[in-house]
Amino acid sequence: MRERVHRRAPGLIVLVLVAALAVAASRAAGVGSPLLLAVAFGALAANALPIPRALTPGLELHGRFLEAGIVALGATLGLGALAAVGPLLLALVAAAVAVSVLVTELGARLAGLSREAGSLLAAGASVCGVSAVAAVAGSIDATEERVAYAAATVLVFDAVTLAIFPALGHLLALTPREFGVWAGLAMFSTGPVTAAGFAYGPVAGQWATVTKLVRNTAIGVLALLYALVHADADRPARALTSGVPGFLVGFVAVAALAATGILPPPVVSGLGTVSEACFLLAFAGLGFDLRLDALRDAGLRPILVVATTLLVVGTLSLTAVTALL
Repeated sequence: MRERVHRRAPGLIVLVLVAALAVAASRAAGVGSPLLLAVAFGALAANALPIPRALTPGLELHGRFLEAGIVALGATLGLGALAAVGPLLLALVAAAVAVSVLVTELGARLAGLSREAGSLLAAGASVCGVSAVAAVAGSIDATEERVAYAAATVLVFDAVTLAIFPALGHLLALTPREFGVWAGLAMFSTGPVTAAGFAYGPVAGQWATVTKLVRNTAIGVLALLYALVHADADRPARALTSGVPGFLVGFVAVAALAATGILPPPVVSGLGTVSEACFLLAFAGLGFDLRLDALRDAGLRPILVVATTLLVVGTLSLTAVTALL
């Protein structure tokens, strides 16, 4: 235990310093989201400076902080507003996932990519980014090289959409709910979706996170379907173990407790503060994952395929959100 703490301490200290710098810069400037600045400072450091290996164990904790922040966010969620659009939100998510898979698979075939590469790209673009790539890769025994290409492609678009989506939202004068749902439907990975949402505003952040979590529940189903498509006797069983992420269960549990009134107001407020702190650390670490090397590693054809998916799904989901919400 002590050895693990010592290994992670240097990287954790860096996350805290980057998060503190983001908060200080945001307050000094009087504009900008500290969450988005945390991502920017982390990315700047990762691409401009050599990162010692000793920092890696601590920096990798950013995924844990993201999960903890999402669980704590459940306490501040207004379930009444969510219930009012629940069936519509489910329908929008199902449509977005289905269209993403179909467009990516078709694009991969037209681009001459392998069947395996098409499946990995479709998973990353349709459900939850790199996490879905990894889940489907395990269910179809994908080669490490193709997994790396698919993951690099997703990371490129995580960086691009994180910068572009909030700007587009303001340009289009979207309401916080419209922007949050749109980001949750069209962007790829959970971290960038949450960061973009909260950069737009607290309400947008909540809707972006909820929409993305609903979308994430498709990961087990998609892994199972691809296991069946790539036909192997034991793959369906392994795909089922992808399951529903544990942090999603925690988020729902905390949201349900808050809705019943069991949690006193000070606890709800405290969990909100915990959520904000965890997101700051998570997004600081997320920045270290956004490397320019991914542009070189991804390759042009996968980039074009996924760009087409983003354009199609982003346009269709924006049209649906602005018309129906």
